[in-house]
Amino acid sequence: MTHDLTTTAGKIADFHDRRARAEAPAGQAAIDKQHSRGKNTARERVEMLLDEGSFVEFDALTVHRSTAFGMASKKLPGDGVVSGYGTVDGRLVAVYSQDFAVFGGSLSQVNGEKIVKVQKFALRNGCPVVGINDGGGARIQEGVASLAMFADIFNMNVRSSGVVPQISLIMGPCAGGAAYSPALTDYIVMVDKTSHMFITGPDVIRTVTGEEVDMETLGGARQHNTTTGTATYLAEDEQDAFEFVHELLEFLPANNLQEAPLLDHDQEDEVTDADLALDDLVPDSANQPYDMRSVIESVVDDGHFLEMQALYAPNVMIGYARVEGHTVGVVANQPMQFAGTLDIAASEKAARFVRHCDAFNVPILTFVDVPGFLPGKDQEFNGIIRRGAKLLYAYAEATVPLVTLITRKAYGGAYIVMGSKKLGADVNLAWPTAQIGVMGAQGAVEILYRRDLKAAADDGEDVDALRAELVQKYEEELLNPYQAAELGYVDAVIAPSETRVQVLKALRALRDKRASMPAKKHGNIPL
Repeated sequence: MTHDLTTTAGKIADFHDRRARAEAPAGQAAIDKQHSRGKNTARERVEMLLDEGSFVEFDALTVHRSTAFGMASKKLPGDGVVSGYGTVDGRLVAVYSQDFAVFGGSLSQVNGEKIVKVQKFALRNGCPVVGINDGGGARIQEGVASLAMFADIFNMNVRSSGVVPQISLIMGPCAGGAAYSPALTDYIVMVDKTSHMFITGPDVIRTVTGEEVDMETLGGARQHNTTTGTATYLAEDEQDAFEFVHELLEFLPANNLQEAPLLDHDQEDEVTDADLALDDLVPDSANQPYDMRSVIESVVDDGHFLEMQALYAPNVMIGYARVEGHTVGVVANQPMQFAGTLDIAASEKAARFVRHCDAFNVPILTFVDVPGFLPGKDQEFNGIIRRGAKLLYAYAEATVPLVTLITRKAYGGAYIVMGSKKLGADVNLAWPTAQIGVMGAQGAVEILYRRDLKAAADDGEDVDALRAELVQKYEEELLNPYQAAELGYVDAVIAPSETRVQVLKALRALRDKRASMPAKKHGNIPL
């Protein structure tokens, strides 16, 4: 419909037409097709993320500048990205959302500039930035101009890292260079069956290597949540994904200079009847597992723990909770999985989380029951020394309040790594059931008393009885929390039922902690 642009009324009417087209640039048929795949449109996703009526859009009328391959006649407003800012629970959030209905959500020079503008807005104003990814990578028709924009986006990801929270939602394909931007952000949420992320797709793999693989196996949401550890959360659908992001944002500060939102929540300063349940948690047998989640939930407000990467490396748990309304990060060995041992995956998972908490001034609670690093040829060949050292590095460089509780096993190098006193933890607590030592009793006895055991065997004595006696002796003399307490490596041995109160008091005392690292450009973490 044409309007008389020589009149004010005509200009206003033309403006409304342009804005309406920008809101649905690909038309109703494209919207219906997106819905038929169980997916929302780019604009609908922004509305799902933000508070109602809060979205302020940037660059709704921009179009690409390409003329090659007939593109001069194929210009749609917005050019495949909806971008701007709004609020989530009243807090400022910057957002961009790729529109798969426009050129397959591919990255052009123009929509890349839109994304960078949002990133710069977030950095300048100190607010989280949420990227909603649903696109096929670089726009081939634009060549190197598209690739250059990826570099700009990556550069802003790195500049923003540790300054403002960065969250990526993968809600369709995210292929090629496009996958590196989410990888540089703090958290990645993927939707089961509809999210796919990989550097090289199935078709190219088939052509180059002859290998047959489908998209779901190669880079599906479940694969990245269970095998690669790239994703943070596996959402059932898009609604579930946005609900997770809403809850995650509640725990995070807007930037590295602000505190996380404080909720009004009081805790009892005395041991309660509910606390007493912990006194019976640890089994008599050191080889019998128990659920560390019970300890976490007994300490934090309302027993609520938002776990990150729950499906990956489950032998260590990470996530957010609150104590007296204040956000805390939680790192915990899980005896229910691989006896709580640390392997490569668990070490890297925990290390990244510790560094994120430290960057955003979130205190860290560490719950320890670890028999050591997972032994084996595969772990050694794949770099457990270097990659396990990442967790050591993360704790040692952290300057936020660090409170560590040892519930049972804390053996060898794994004891050191898990927030030990000499690594810089502020308050270290232990239960009477704690076993702190170089190694477990069985292994220690075999080394310390191998001659005695051999002599007993040669003399026809009961070797098993002697071994049991020596194990008991070792446990009584060395494998307990008291030697560490005598040396000051444990600040207090407490009853399990006192845990919540002691953690509460420690965090109160550390609330105004001040610490700094030696001046340097940056450390050299063993990547």
